[in-house]
Amino acid sequence: MPNTKVSVIIPHWNGIDVLSECLDSLGKSTYKNIEIIVVDNASTDGSQDWIRSNHPNIILVQNNSNLGYAEGCNVGAESSSGEYLIFLNNDTVQNENWIESLVDFLNLNRNVAAVQPKILNYYDRMKFDYAGGCGGWIDVLGFPFARGRLFLNLEEDHGQYEKIRPIFWASGTALMIRKKMFDNLNGFDKIFFAHQEEIDLCWKIHLSGNEVWSVPTSVVFHKNAVTLPMFSRKKQYLNHRNSLLMMLTNYSLPMTLYLFPIRLSLEFVALLYALFCLDISHFIGIIQSLLWIITHPHIIVSRRIRIRKIRKIKDAKIIKNMYWGSIVFDHYIRRLKKSIDLIKE
Repeated sequence: MPNTKVSVIIPHWNGIDVLSECLDSLGKSTYKNIEIIVVDNASTDGSQDWIRSNHPNIILVQNNSNLGYAEGCNVGAESSSGEYLIFLNNDTVQNENWIESLVDFLNLNRNVAAVQPKILNYYDRMKFDYAGGCGGWIDVLGFPFARGRLFLNLEEDHGQYEKIRPIFWASGTALMIRKKMFDNLNGFDKIFFAHQEEIDLCWKIHLSGNEVWSVPTSVVFHKNAVTLPMFSRKKQYLNHRNSLLMMLTNYSLPMTLYLFPIRLSLEFVALLYALFCLDISHFIGIIQSLLWIITHPHIIVSRRIRIRKIRKIKDAKIIKNMYWGSIVFDHYIRRLKKSIDLIKE
């Protein structure tokens, strides 16, 4: 197979020590036809000068403000020359041969647009990582989960997800995509800023008639929630808002009108639960997300128009790649703890 050029794009905002370990790990990769692009989102810790001094061969793109993960990655893609793009978190380390498996799979499967490696936790390497596990799934109400992770429950890796198989979404922690496809879909939607922008991108891949797969022979280790703490108000807000935004725009209108009231009722249940637990950060995050949805109908309409131009596949087929049910109900009421109980491997 041809030695396909790969562009590794790393969005970065502060944390030289974290980035240093990532770049040192990348330097040990056995796949050599790569270019590394660090997109600096206006770091204030001297990251820019450190990169120039210690990694002069790396392409450094400097933004004047923090554009977030989504737009930061888009800017990096504009500076890339590879046929395949890898969007990689700066708080990762990787196995030496992690790129080969991903490249080979895309080379051999032209209908596959994007792939992800197995993502394990950096600190406990027997466990899957929160951000992606061994490939992402989503229920029809827009709640994401992953092979190896249900909400905050992380499974140990005993080889139960070693099969290369299709998934609904690939984690932005380490996502490889064909550059042509990324450009055709206009990249990540910058309105997402961070969180679930990769799910939205993968949803659009499915709408365009292409596929997303997990390739667990490739392995990456991730330090979860280094940039934005797990339970911060901003993270709660972005997760709820972006999930609602996808539901309101990526489904056809009849499906949206059918499913969204059910999803909205679960948002109010989450509000009451957060209030009951005195989780004020989560409570305010949900309120902020609902207010944003109410006050931005123009963005919802414009996204629906753009996505309608992408759509080649009807919802009936898309839903076959989703979990038909409520992951919230099955996890909290039925008490299912493992994604393998929900997904037939």
